[in-house]
Amino acid sequence: MKRPVSSVAILSQLSFFLLLFSFSLPVLAQEPATDDEGPTMGWSSWNTYGVNINETLIRQQTYAMVTKGLRGCGYTYINIDDGYFGGRDAETGQLLIHPKRFPNGLKGLVDYIHSKDLKAGIYSDAGRNTCGSMFNGDAIGKGVGLYEHDQQDADFFFKELGFDFIKVDFCGGSYYHNEDHLVLDERERYTAIAEAIHRTGRTDVRMNACRWAYPGTWIDGVAFSWRTTGDIYDGWESVRGIIKENLYLSAYCRNGHYNDMDMLEVGRSMTTVEDKTHFGMWCIMSSPLLIGCDMTTIKSAALTLLKNKELIALNQDPLHLQAYVCQREQGCYVLVKDVEELLGTKRAFAVYNPTDEQQTVTVRFDAMDLGGAISLHDCFLRRDAATVEGTFDVTLPAHGTAIYTATAEQRRERTLYEAETALIGNYQELVNNQSLPSGIYDDGASNCSGGCKVGWLGRSDDNYIEWPNVYSSGGGRYRLTFAYISGEARSAQLSVNGERIQTLSSLNSGGWDRVSTRSVTVQLQPGMNAIRLSNPTGWMPDIDYLRIQCLETDGVVDPSASQEASRFSSEDASAYDLSGRRVATPTTPGVYVVRGQKIAISSSKVR
Repeated sequence: MKRPVSSVAILSQLSFFLLLFSFSLPVLAQEPATDDEGPTMGWSSWNTYGVNINETLIRQQTYAMVTKGLRGCGYTYINIDDGYFGGRDAETGQLLIHPKRFPNGLKGLVDYIHSKDLKAGIYSDAGRNTCGSMFNGDAIGKGVGLYEHDQQDADFFFKELGFDFIKVDFCGGSYYHNEDHLVLDERERYTAIAEAIHRTGRTDVRMNACRWAYPGTWIDGVAFSWRTTGDIYDGWESVRGIIKENLYLSAYCRNGHYNDMDMLEVGRSMTTVEDKTHFGMWCIMSSPLLIGCDMTTIKSAALTLLKNKELIALNQDPLHLQAYVCQREQGCYVLVKDVEELLGTKRAFAVYNPTDEQQTVTVRFDAMDLGGAISLHDCFLRRDAATVEGTFDVTLPAHGTAIYTATAEQRRERTLYEAETALIGNYQELVNNQSLPSGIYDDGASNCSGGCKVGWLGRSDDNYIEWPNVYSSGGGRYRLTFAYISGEARSAQLSVNGERIQTLSSLNSGGWDRVSTRSVTVQLQPGMNAIRLSNPTGWMPDIDYLRIQCLETDGVVDPSASQEASRFSSEDASAYDLSGRRVATPTTPGVYVVRGQKIAISSSKVR
């Protein structure tokens, strides 16, 4: 809840060694979060009210969620944040409820929320004290955290009171956020809390780990969602900063577990343009959607925005993907993701302008692996926009965003995998990455293809880079080309689908400002492939991108790669099937080779 000093600050020696030790702990496969559930949608009390909450207020917000039509759009959680605590019983340690703010306790309130076909959420801390007791003067919140009371409180919250969600803060475990200067290990504490919830017998409870920075790749086996940044506040600079910190975390939104960009400030003091960017980017990046304003007095424009079912559908899409950056231009970003069907001909994309000036962005559909005629639908206006081919110009006001779905004739096989879309095996933002060591995403690499690279890799078995979703429709021989940056000779071990292929040695690009490439021929299996570069003992070069080229599919030379068959020139716009036969006009859905790329043509687009 409270903003940390810095997500990359070097913590005390004790904190560092605790984190280092934690990497050997087992990961709990958290049952309360099922893989077919979308990000949490609802309302939370903190943004508007802080610790100044009471039973009447919570009942009013519950009623407003239903009567304003938000429940019908998918918002289902009413979350009571910090401020309800009343200390602990001195003898039993039983958690007490604030006698003035909630004189009737919480059970009746939970029952009321449930009676409205909604779910109830609660708040606690992984340490002894809550953030409100430290930073908001709520002294009664001292000693009420979960630390040393995990099972007792879990039974109280989820068996006795019937809550369905819990946000677990970390002020009580971070030495600069609590009076005791208590230093707790994040992985130990969140794992223990998840295990306590598991022992209640409840399999439907969602836990949000609120550590104000990405905790580590272990977290998706413990929590349903996790905060990735410091606290949001009601202002554009906050929203812009949070989006920036999440642009390159798409690899960690996986298995139905989500990066949490914090609660929404929509409907408070930002402009309509900024509210649209705020909500739209939270939607396409699959962040939880927790309304933070007063729903009883919400402005009509904000309410309409929050009820936009087309944007909500992107957030709750059954593929559970976070959009990734596929294009940068003039300080703007284009982000894209599959919707409805993995590797299908329909994708959603956002064009985001974080600058302080109007910008026009030429969107390139080849960067989205889409081809042919493309039908665009505007998700903000909720109407069809245009049918285009190749490119599409989007003019955006300062701080503005446009979001579309694109339905294409052709889905091309992806050939470019930027390093910033890959997973770093032990990525974390809690301690200095060079000390651990763990890799980083560096978005200041202007010499790289996407303006970003991955650096500080190696020197550990876990500090690798992996593209887990390299797709081949039919499998076969592929040329992998890695772009790298290094001012000295370094090496990396290449593995494909868990099998070590070879060591790439003497990787020296001639300077830390120069990009070079190294190519390798490998066999890929049909479907998804995992391609990994690692070095357990030494530093690796920084990585810019991976590019793949099909050389041969099932023993048949891909026309685009054959130097012996000039009739398959890359200038030839004809289509070929995977047996190398020319097809003047595809008459059946399937995969074809056109201009050196494999493309999928859907049944609805066959002419």
